[in-house]
Amino acid sequence: MQELVDLQKTFFNTNATKDISFRIAQLKKMQSLLKANEEVLHRAIYADFKKSAFENYTAELSLLYHDIQQAIKKVKKWSAVKRVKTNLVNFPAKSYIIPEPLGATLIIGAWNYPYQLSLAPAIAAIAAGNTVILKPSELPVHTSNAMAKLINENFDPSFFKVVEGGVPETSALLKQAFDKIFFTGSVQVGKIVYQAAAKNLIPVTLELGGKSPAIITENCDLKVSVKRLIWAKFLNAGQTCIAPDYVVVHTSKKAEFLALAKKEIEASNFLIEADNYVQIINQKNLERLLALIDKDKVFYGGNHDIENRLLSPTIMTDITFEDKVMQDEIFGPILPVLEYDNLDGILQQIKSRPKPLSCYVFTNDKKTKQKVLNEISFGGGAINDALMHITNSHMGFGGVGESGIGSYHGEYGFKTFSHYKGVLDKPTWLEPNIKYYPHTNFKLKLIKLLFG
Repeated sequence: MQELVDLQKTFFNTNATKDISFRIAQLKKMQSLLKANEEVLHRAIYADFKKSAFENYTAELSLLYHDIQQAIKKVKKWSAVKRVKTNLVNFPAKSYIIPEPLGATLIIGAWNYPYQLSLAPAIAAIAAGNTVILKPSELPVHTSNAMAKLINENFDPSFFKVVEGGVPETSALLKQAFDKIFFTGSVQVGKIVYQAAAKNLIPVTLELGGKSPAIITENCDLKVSVKRLIWAKFLNAGQTCIAPDYVVVHTSKKAEFLALAKKEIEASNFLIEADNYVQIINQKNLERLLALIDKDKVFYGGNHDIENRLLSPTIMTDITFEDKVMQDEIFGPILPVLEYDNLDGILQQIKSRPKPLSCYVFTNDKKTKQKVLNEISFGGGAINDALMHITNSHMGFGGVGESGIGSYHGEYGFKTFSHYKGVLDKPTWLEPNIKYYPHTNFKLKLIKLLFG
């Protein structure tokens, strides 16, 4: 691992990656490779958890293509030196900011969207002019193999390399002196990554998770709200970091909400054969999910097939914040439904818990919308929709508090992998004596005037 990191640092120090044309060429190569190997990527992800080609394209590859195209189009602008104002005390001089790459970067991807959550940060790192070592999740072994083959056979390891493996390989990588670490995964592992990075004072971006609430108010368009919410919750069988983790429904809407939710699930026909559902990633996670289900509180679903790692969309009702299903992020196709009759009360309950990665508010009332947005701290979210905010790369995507540190996508990704170097550029034809000895009261008055 150390030899690989040293190799990348040596290449970075040749300044090759700082050339904008080099970055664009690498991004175009990645785009061509992804497009040429779409069928290979489809087969690999289907082998891991039966994700269809349709959902692989719409939820993973399409976002990568968008990121690449945007980076190719904008990287020159993002990389440009930016002039800023110079204060009077430095007259006559000019000041500017130079975006520069950080160096050798480590990206640790997640298993639930294995292409998107591994390659999207890599695209940002390349656009910013860094070298990349990518460590995909080992759980979806076929997608990990596919990415390793695709990248390692087509890119120089001194620039871009995929390292496969599990905990031993990740631990060995975390001991190295990278210039940046980008991690996507659980809060628990995120803390381990953060502690390891601290030993070498490595800057870290953590894309984590949490219990993201969806609030159904009494003045929303319930039919549309349920349609959007059910799609967002059960996409990828609920294995989505920004999925609505639980729903709080106004008491006056609860019965209608449950009836519409059941109807929408049945109409959606969530099945692998219908190309809109997937397996749970492994046996361990399926068993974890089954342990969260209180059979006495199941309103709908709960069917499972252990051998094929399947859990049907499940709604639980009459849930409180004390239930087992409400203690940690669910990350699966279980939707707990809580009810409220006082908005202030439920907002206080949400605020008393760790800050979520996302929050979704379904309302047609402006005051209610503003109240929730002003009071709840969360990474990002939506009004009258769910999940779709991630598709807008003009907004940074990331968490806050326990749900993450830092953001990416679009220019935010470029900034995440860059250092903005401030430079004061002063000519030599004038040198006022104000800062030099001897100190006088007159000089002090001038200094106060200049800084004031």
